[in-house]
Amino acid sequence: MVRNFTIAIVMFISTLGPSLIIAVVGYAAIKALGRNPSADAKIMVAMMFAFLFSEGIAVIALVMIYNLFK
Repeated sequence: MVRNFTIAIVMFISTLGPSLIIAVVGYAAIKALGRNPSADAKIMVAMMFAFLFSEGIAVIALVMIYNLFK
């Protein structure tokens, strides 16, 4: 019981960082689009790269946690 709760807490903490990155990047992209709508292609490409890298970090963290508690 305690082991399962520990795994859940560690998984939550490891995915919290990338989730916050996605939120901050999304907020900044919306602000940038509001200020300069003509730069939408450059902003979207940068936003997608940031999303991909943060999701990659989350997946690697979850795989590492899975292997630690297997």
